Amino acid sequence: MKVKKSSEIIAVLICAVFIVMNFSATASADLGPKASVRIQFVNMGDELCYGTLLSKYESTGPASVWNGDDESARHNENEKYSYADFDFATWKAFAEHEDKDGYYFLQEGWTVSETKEIAWTYYPPSSFKILLYYPETKTFVESGIYERYAFDTYYTVDMDGVNIGSVEYNEELSTDERIDAYRSYNYRQEILSLVARIIITIIIEMAVALIFGFRKKKQFIVLASVNAATQIILNVLLNVINYNSGQLAFTVNYILFEIIVFTIEAVLYCKLLKKVSERPKRNWYYVLYSFVANAVSFGAGFIVARILPGIF
Repeated sequence: MKVKKSSEIIAVLICAVFIVMNFSATASADLGPKASVRIQFVNMGDELCYGTLLSKYESTGPASVWNGDDESARHNENEKYSYADFDFATWKAFAEHEDKDGYYFLQEGWTVSETKEIAWTYYPPSSFKILLYYPETKTFVESGIYERYAFDTYYTVDMDGVNIGSVEYNEELSTDERIDAYRSYNYRQEILSLVARIIITIIIEMAVALIFGFRKKKQFIVLASVNAATQIILNVLLNVINYNSGQLAFTVNYILFEIIVFTIEAVLYCKLLKKVSERPKRNWYYVLYSFVANAVSFGAGFIVARILPGIF
C-alpha cells in the first residue's frame, strides 16, 4: 500500500513538472524579458557603417515597415524619433532598398561601425537577413537568410576579406557583395556550467548528510545516487528552459523545481534510507534532511551565482 502511495505521489509530481514548464513558458512570454538577436562583427574597419535586420514579416512587436506617413518615419531628423541612429538620408536608403527575397526593413537600425554589433533586444524578427549600409560609398552589403534558434540568439560575422571599396554606388557593387554569419552561442560554456552546478549541489547535500549523521557506506550510496539522478534531471530541464525561454523562466522554474525535487527526494529517502540504516529514523527525520539539504543548496546557488555568474 505504501509503495503504491509513493508511486502515486511521484506520478503527480511528474505531471506538475510538465504543467509548470507550460505555465512558465507562457508567463515568461508575456511578463519576462523578451527574446534577443545579437550579431557581432569581427575584423570590421572604422569606415562609417549602419546596419539593420530585414524581416520576413512586415512587423514584429512595435517595429514595422514604413506606412508612407512622414510623421512615422523613424530617423533622427524627425522630432518623434530624435534618438534614432539613422539620419534622413540613411533611413531613406534603407527604406528604398528592395530585397530580392522580399524581406522588409522595419526601421530599426544601429551604427555598427561604433558598436561592432547589431543588438535587437525587443521582439526581434524570427527570420531575418543582415543588411549593412556604407553611406560614404552608398554601398549595401547583405547576408543570406538566418533564423532565431534560441531565446537569446547569437551570430558572428567575420568581415575579413569583405571588400567595400571607395567608389561611387553602382548596381553590381551593391548586390554582389555578401557576408556570412555563423552561430556563436557558447554551448561549451553552457555544458561546463551544467556539470559544475550538478557537482556543487551534490557536494553541498553530501556535507549536510554528514551533519545529519548519515555516514555509513550504504547510506552515502543511496544519498549520492538519488542526488545525482534528481540534480541531473533538474539541471538539464533548467538548461533547456533557459535556452528556449530565458533567465526569468530559469529563475521561476528553479524555485518550483526545487520544491518538486525536495518532495521526490523525501519520499525516496523515507523508503530507501530506512532499508540501509542500522537504526532507522522516523519519516520526519528524512523529510527534514531533504528539506534542509535542498534549502542549503538552493541558497548556495544564488550566492555562487553572484560570485560566478557564468555558472548559474
